[in-house]
Amino acid sequence: FLEFRNPVVIITKNFLVTRDADILAELARYDCVGVTVSVTTLDPKLSSLLVPRASRPARRLAAIQTLAGAGVPGGYLQAPMIPGLTDSEAPAIGTAAAKAGATFSGYVALRLPFAVKSLFEDWLEQNYPAKKDKILGRVREIRGGKLNDPNFKSRMRGEGIYAEQMAKLFQLARKKSGITERWPKLRTEHFRRPGIDQLKLF
Repeated sequence: FLEFRNPVVIITKNFLVTRDADILAELARYDCVGVTVSVTTLDPKLSSLLVPRASRPARRLAAIQTLAGAGVPGGYLQAPMIPGLTDSEAPAIGTAAAKAGATFSGYVALRLPFAVKSLFEDWLEQNYPAKKDKILGRVREIRGGKLNDPNFKSRMRGEGIYAEQMAKLFQLARKKSGITERWPKLRTEHFRRPGIDQLKLF
């Protein structure tokens, strides 16, 4: 990407992205990069239960801060936003991410396709049995009575009253945090085409 100044957005849940801060900073000089760090929750215990091998919330926020310090546009993605479990954290996540230097943000409502459905149901039974029915009920509420909605127009946000409430909560959180952009502003004018010589297969 750097060689050709090709615009790119990186989405990650790991602090390891900061290893390439120097390369990303060079891309940022040409407005060719944005790094989105997913922040599902600020609760380290819940985070470790959801994704045990990923960076904890504090490290994810530190990644945003480290990149911002290097001049790399960083943002956060509240994903997945789990109705009945993590959706209420939107204001706190927005505040923490803004403090770390995030300049853009978004969210993705939870959906449970194929085998993920059974895995998540088992996970709830093991970790949050008292909340299981409520959470699954909320997911069905935003997914037309099902646990998954593959429809392109609605799969990222969901539909219905509760989906609208989640959206409004996120928008309010973003407004209060001062983050107004959904994505980084990327430019293509610095893109460099490969040489005219035909590439070699071997």
